[in-house]
Amino acid sequence: MIDRRTLLGSSLALAATPAFAGAAPDFASKRPALADRRFVSKAVEREIARVSRQIADPKLRWMFVNCYPNTLDTTVKMGVVDGKPDAFVITGDIDALWLRDSSAQVRPYLHLAKDDAELRRLYHGLIARQARCILLDPYANAFLEDPNARTKLSWALADKTEMKPGVAERKWEIDSLCYPIRLAHDYWKATGDVTPFDAQWAESARAILRTFREQQRKHGPGPYRFLRNSDRPTETLMLDGYGAPTRPVGLIHSGFRPSDDSCVYPFLIPANYFAVTVLRELAALAMAARQDAALANEATSLAGEITEALRAYGTMRLRDGREVIAYEVDGFGNAIFMDDANVPSLSSLAYLRCVDRNDPLWQRTAAAAWSDANPYWSRGKVVEGIGGPHVGLRQVWPMSLIIRGFSQDHDPRMLRNILRMLSNSDANTGFIHEAVDQDDPAKFTRDWFAWANGLFGELLAHLAATQPKILQETL
Repeated sequence: MIDRRTLLGSSLALAATPAFAGAAPDFASKRPALADRRFVSKAVEREIARVSRQIADPKLRWMFVNCYPNTLDTTVKMGVVDGKPDAFVITGDIDALWLRDSSAQVRPYLHLAKDDAELRRLYHGLIARQARCILLDPYANAFLEDPNARTKLSWALADKTEMKPGVAERKWEIDSLCYPIRLAHDYWKATGDVTPFDAQWAESARAILRTFREQQRKHGPGPYRFLRNSDRPTETLMLDGYGAPTRPVGLIHSGFRPSDDSCVYPFLIPANYFAVTVLRELAALAMAARQDAALANEATSLAGEITEALRAYGTMRLRDGREVIAYEVDGFGNAIFMDDANVPSLSSLAYLRCVDRNDPLWQRTAAAAWSDANPYWSRGKVVEGIGGPHVGLRQVWPMSLIIRGFSQDHDPRMLRNILRMLSNSDANTGFIHEAVDQDDPAKFTRDWFAWANGLFGELLAHLAATQPKILQETL
């Protein structure tokens, strides 16, 4: 994505998180005027009103009302292709569709779709659009609205890879193919509707399986390579664009992380966990929607193979002897422990339904990720959390706090602190940002980042159902 990696952090401070000292907001709505909203759902408007009534804190309530509908208000472009709905969902301040972001952006409304025909039209359109994107190039992470256009993303213009018309950026990331499966599966589970799962969708699912198999690299490096001229090594792949060497052990290679930063070791373990889970979900959906036993069996077989490889190669020991899930490995015995705020991450595995949140191995891993065992975790005067190489050190991504809130929703004390930090780190804009300076949230990246906004809204809607007393308190 856009490179905003200026180091904005100041000295590390371990104090409690005070309220942000900027000018107080007036709590006026930051939503576009009704006539300017890109997509309107009556069910979503009712949900905003319902959840808002349960939020006592005025700042938190204001942020929820701004953030929850942000994807619908600002990023959805509806159309028709071949007589069927089409939905192009941009990520926010970049006019392109990321397979990952677009899937995550519409997730907060899934539980409302069964009773809202307009929402179902949106999901039909996005599932179809994603299928066409995958068939165009399963190795690309981002796409243009016009399938015949050439990328205008300045940082991707000179990339040395097979750039096709319709592709905005071509960074190979496992999760780019996992998220459309998750969206399709969860739409089906929420609605019982199998309309979107036509022959085109099935062909895209087979393309996903074929790509995952190619990137196990059992018979050579496969067709994908990527080089970019940049002063940052995280923007390109070593060894002529194929990435660091690995031993073929059954895991899937990923060129890049969900942050769009390159992997150090190509076996990105959180993404492989996610692949296992969605492959099993694909098998269930293939049978329910299409009675496609061949597709289901292939997905199940691949999931089992990756599971065995994760058991053999997916863990490591920290210096204090704790066994944890590794972040990246190479199959030769080398491993990295860290975590990045972008999902899938080690911290998000329970949220993604890849592990039981009570699993001791994952609990140890998540605790280590939220500590100085993780070089990208930091604590400042206003906020603590996980960042990543993408925007530099001492930059906390509020997304990491939101994910922690989902996995720790049984702990009222921790939830209060998470909600307080989220409220204090918006620089009184009413929105969630990509990254904020740990000491000064007025220094932030991306004032329009729909994935983070939607994820925040999803958390508050979740807490309204599971921890309503927390929302009845003022921060």
